[in-house]
Amino acid sequence: MSESVSVRCPACRREHLYAAPVYPCACGAPVAPTLDAQGTATVITHRSWDEEWVGVRCGACGREDEWPRPELGCPCGTVLRVPVVETGTGEDADADADAGGEADTDAAQQKTPVPRRTFQPITIRTARDAVTAAAVYLRWLGYRDIRRADQRPPTGIGIAAHGLLAQVDPTVAPASLRDVECLWLTAMTESAACVYFSLAGYAPEARARADSLGVPLFVLDLTGTPQPVNSLADELDATGAR
Repeated sequence: MSESVSVRCPACRREHLYAAPVYPCACGAPVAPTLDAQGTATVITHRSWDEEWVGVRCGACGREDEWPRPELGCPCGTVLRVPVVETGTGEDADADADAGGEADTDAAQQKTPVPRRTFQPITIRTARDAVTAAAVYLRWLGYRDIRRADQRPPTGIGIAAHGLLAQVDPTVAPASLRDVECLWLTAMTESAACVYFSLAGYAPEARARADSLGVPLFVLDLTGTPQPVNSLADELDATGAR
């Protein structure tokens, strides 16, 4: 369990005791951002991908991944960004490795395949949670360097990993034929595979088109567990990243 710190809301001056959420590393060990007890919480007035994610290194296996930056909702209606002690990013580690030194060993350790453990889902309450759940699942499958996709999809949120483009649709409408085709076309231009995650399922024609294009389809239930919708998704779930 992560350590708790006192967080003061700058709007209403309330004090809150806050503990960062714990996420499952691919090795199975729990990881959580290190909270900065000396830092000051800031009010979130707008959102951007870079500000919402923070690099966290697993103390068990040394692997570093990006996880949602801790947030706290105050009863006064203010949403606060809780300060953390950042560990850097995977890109920084790679740059250090190119320069030589101890980072060579760290990079080699990070690239060592880790056997998949039992999947530990992230409960979905918000659209942000849906993206986190999909990212956790992709890491569990073995995909690395998960980040925001370069191109924004017409619906939902695009995330990418090495050799993979994923679309997460947190809306209440089933994904359409056009949604699936747009994802597939974008992945083709990037010479990447693709996968679709939806909260509300898929229109019948979207499922049929996904089968013909080779797009795995998953439905995210509210527990955060991706449920395969077609045989391509069943295969991906069984074999993981290749």
